[in-house]
Amino acid sequence: MLPEQATESWTPCSELEKGAVQEQLEKLLATYLFNSSRRYPSFLRYVLARVLAGQTAQLKERILGIEIFGRPPDYDTNTDPIVRVTAAEIRKRIEHYYQDPVHSQEIRIYLPSGSYAPQFSWPGHPGGAVSPPPELHGPVTEAAVVHAPSAAVVPDVVPAQRSVWQGWRGAFSLAVLAVIMASTAIWYFTRPPVLKQFWEPFVKSPEPVLFCMADQIQYSTIRLRDAADPQRETTLSDSMIAIIIDDVSPLVNVAGVLRAYGKTYRVLGESTTTLTDLRRAPSVLIGAFDNSWTLRLTSPLRFHFANDPQMTRLWIEDRTKPGKREWVLDRSQQETGVYKDYAIVTRFLDPNSEQYVVVAAGIGRGGTVAAGEFLVDEHHMEEMLTQVPRDWKRKNLEIVLETQVIQGRSGPPRISAVYIW
Repeated sequence: MLPEQATESWTPCSELEKGAVQEQLEKLLATYLFNSSRRYPSFLRYVLARVLAGQTAQLKERILGIEIFGRPPDYDTNTDPIVRVTAAEIRKRIEHYYQDPVHSQEIRIYLPSGSYAPQFSWPGHPGGAVSPPPELHGPVTEAAVVHAPSAAVVPDVVPAQRSVWQGWRGAFSLAVLAVIMASTAIWYFTRPPVLKQFWEPFVKSPEPVLFCMADQIQYSTIRLRDAADPQRETTLSDSMIAIIIDDVSPLVNVAGVLRAYGKTYRVLGESTTTLTDLRRAPSVLIGAFDNSWTLRLTSPLRFHFANDPQMTRLWIEDRTKPGKREWVLDRSQQETGVYKDYAIVTRFLDPNSEQYVVVAAGIGRGGTVAAGEFLVDEHHMEEMLTQVPRDWKRKNLEIVLETQVIQGRSGPPRISAVYIW
């Protein structure tokens, strides 16, 4: 057991020391105690990066719930104790790790009870100092310091002095490498959540986001109930517009994310949406073959929708491989209820409206549901980061998703292709 009160706390100050802590963290997370979980590594990386960056004031329960777990700003920490539960479980796993004598001389990372700010200790180095390489223990003579920088003079330095200089040079190279690694690690672990980066152009817009939904004229009449006698009904002529219930899922999911970031929105049917509406604010287009705006705006893109004249086979086409049909949905297969569906998720600056557009559109309904799930799930979007450059958030991007549909219900979305421009 690692009693917190008995552990001498050490604060890493130099970039070299911080790099050593980051290395220890990755060693800890690579064990079976953490590598089967997404939640615990995400939590530990986030809080540790904040401590190393001197931002411990931000390690509050509500902030952690919002930044790590995507909770809305006004969520109830009493009814949703995910931060406290996660921290408690991490404490147990860390304690279990350090109970093994094999790890007794390693840098120790632990979470004190009642705190979300990691603390550290380094057995054998109570001051937190990194031991210099062995060749630096000898005396550094004036000749070595003065003459080492000159390549012409180095051969004239006596062997002992040359050894000192080589030691300094090696230590300096290691220090530079450690600084680079630490800087990269701090950037990675302190970056904003990928979900927030993806939706940033929409959140920053001064106008409410527009949702353009596929719609259908479904009814020619409507039944109304009498207020005085609800059992009495009257049928009146009316032309009602309906939307598919599966398209509501992406609408609710994405709208919830936007509201969590304090963004308002409005909803229009595809048949009533105009170019003027699209020019007014960023928009989210839901649905493909029943939404003309989706087909029109994605038509020039690398990945776009296509079909045969009979509409019995529908697919996503790759403009760079026009003859290849990799992502196809056959209507006869769809009728069995068990099939693979495909979807396009894209975020791009549309030249026609000069506004950002996000598309969540499947060939079938299952694909649209999967696209909506992808757009609000931090872990699915994290997978995208392995295939895009670091500056992806300033670029247009297009993703082809695949999902398995069983009995009309879609499974998790999986990335099939990514294109950045």
